[in-house]
Amino acid sequence: MFQRIQDAGAELHAKARAIQVTETSRDGLVSVTVGARGDLIRLDLDPRIYRRPDARHLADTIAETARRATVRAQERIVEIFEPVIPAEEIQAHLDGDLEAVMARFTEQMGGTR
Repeated sequence: MFQRIQDAGAELHAKARAIQVTETSRDGLVSVTVGARGDLIRLDLDPRIYRRPDARHLADTIAETARRATVRAQERIVEIFEPVIPAEEIQAHLDGDLEAVMARFTEQMGGTR
């Protein structure tokens, strides 16, 4: 597995770094673009949003739209790396589940936990 990762590594990392996902809110007034790690790249607000001056609603809409974009970005990461790394392992990395990552690593090395 490590050889496959090494052989495909540079290309896969370039694809992953280039990921940008845009999601639009359910009402169509907020558009959020995030990068591979869920980092905010762009936020667009339709001017019609000011017709309803509700700051809490706007904040919730932005946060929910950004979360959906981040989930899609993570799905793209899994798709890119899945040919060389099992999806569960990639997802554990993305979720920050160190215990699952270390368990998988121990398995691959033929050890016991």
